[in-house]
Amino acid sequence: MRAADQRADLYAEFEAFVAGAAGRLLHVGVLLTGEPEAARRLLAGALARTYADWRRLRGDDPYDFTRRELCAAFARTGRRHHGGAGVLARLGPLERLVLVLRVYEGVAEEVTAAQLGLSADRVRVLCSRAVAALRSREAA
Repeated sequence: MRAADQRADLYAEFEAFVAGAAGRLLHVGVLLTGEPEAARRLLAGALARTYADWRRLRGDDPYDFTRRELCAAFARTGRRHHGGAGVLARLGPLERLVLVLRVYEGVAEEVTAAQLGLSADRVRVLCSRAVAALRSREAA
């Protein structure tokens, strides 16, 4: 197979991945930032990094890789995002990140901890605190 054909095949695979996963990943970004435009910028960067590593990712889960990249970008810039007007707006960036990973994405506590460089106990506390804050808002 020619190199041009291989590149075309890789690009087609990546396009299919984006078509299937971009909507959910964008929703993760909006939950984190509270701002659709900021979420689009974070996702574009995460997808660019995924495409750059696409050959290496052939045996791995590209969704997981892209979500990690998206969350890492948010973690680096989280203080700039105030949560917008969404339901998660009153949570701090780290609480939002933990809550979205644990509750919305269903990422295991240990995996979340490893991804964020925290202990599993710290992840548990942050998630509990975030849920309690959201529940107290519902009761108010």
